Amino acid sequence: MPVIAPMPAARPARVPGQRDAADAEGAAATVVAGTTVDHLTETYRAHYRSLLGLAALLLDDTASCEDVVQEAFIRVHSARKRVRDPEKTLAYLRQTVVNLSRSTLRRRILGLKLLSKPMPDMASAEEGAYDQLERRDLIKAMKGLQRRQREVLVLRYFADMTEAQVAETLGISLGSVKAYGSRGIAALRVAMEAPA
Repeated sequence: MPVIAPMPAARPARVPGQRDAADAEGAAATVVAGTTVDHLTETYRAHYRSLLGLAALLLDDTASCEDVVQEAFIRVHSARKRVRDPEKTLAYLRQTVVNLSRSTLRRRILGLKLLSKPMPDMASAEEGAYDQLERRDLIKAMKGLQRRQREVLVLRYFADMTEAQVAETLGISLGSVKAYGSRGIAALRVAMEAPA
């Protein structure tokens, strides 16, 4: 993050043409203010791999990681005058890598959402008729179950609830849900295998 420089204190009045030590320091500070290109180059040499590793933890492919780290250095180079304290350059780079990685992931997710979804494979007429027959046989077999077995199986497999959720919904114990479920499945198996 950029460090904001404090406002300079008011200077005492001075005689024109006279230079003092404060002016010399101010001139030196003006030249040194911000991260220098040399400091950024040294930071690149020393920390490129660690920043690449940081990006690799956030992204999944090497090319994107390299792009993110390079972009981070470009952005910090462009904003180097705003980074007043050269010691904060690495922290600024790390934060930029994290932000760019997030942006990359957001763009990927958005791209996946915007991709046109392929049409599902259409079933043949025979498959559709067979599925309808099976569904009708299953509904008939379900109607032949005891009420509690039917409730447990519908909630567990058609509503996709956990056994604990089924127990809470029906107001019965977890063991009862397991018992009704296993007996219901056994009864369905017998009913579905029986000749019509």
